[in-house]
Amino acid sequence: MKFLAKLSPTQIYLLTFCCTAIPLFLFPINLFPGIIEINQGKTTLEVPLSLSYFIGLGYDTKDLEVMQVTNFYLTTKGYILAFIFVLGLPGLLAYASYVYRKK
Repeated sequence: MKFLAKLSPTQIYLLTFCCTAIPLFLFPINLFPGIIEINQGKTTLEVPLSLSYFIGLGYDTKDLEVMQVTNFYLTTKGYILAFIFVLGLPGLLAYASYVYRKK
């Protein structure tokens, strides 16, 4: 804990950003509400999606072809949740360390 007390708020932000963003983008953690379009938008499914899908990790393209998936995207709730995890939580922790230092 003493190690974290020596870090500036900017360093805490960058550290927590990396600690949250890297696992969310590298591992297929299906946490964010999204929609999958099948048969060119004729059928849609609401399913939890992973952020790793958007950079091409965590799924097999052959599986998408077999299921005839044409598109997948996050819902508004999914974008808000991703924003909170990737940017909001690190910002909150950095702000808390800033306020703690001011005392």
